[in-house]
Amino acid sequence: MNMHHEMSHDEIIRARLAVLRCEHRDLDEAITALTRQQLTSSLTLQRLKKQKLALKDQIARLEDELTPDIIA
Repeated sequence: MNMHHEMSHDEIIRARLAVLRCEHRDLDEAITALTRQQLTSSLTLQRLKKQKLALKDQIARLEDELTPDIIA
């Protein structure tokens, strides 16, 4: 028996959110570790922080997509 299960739109978004949150957490840890080092390039830190912010924006957009609109 070959069972074929397609993920719903919400399941896909939740899976993507999990991946993005993990990437965001990893970047946060990398930034913290690099900040502790004296030889770290400020340009490298700026790039990582910019990347982290972009991930945060993607996460927020996907979370908004999961939250139903409430008409007040």
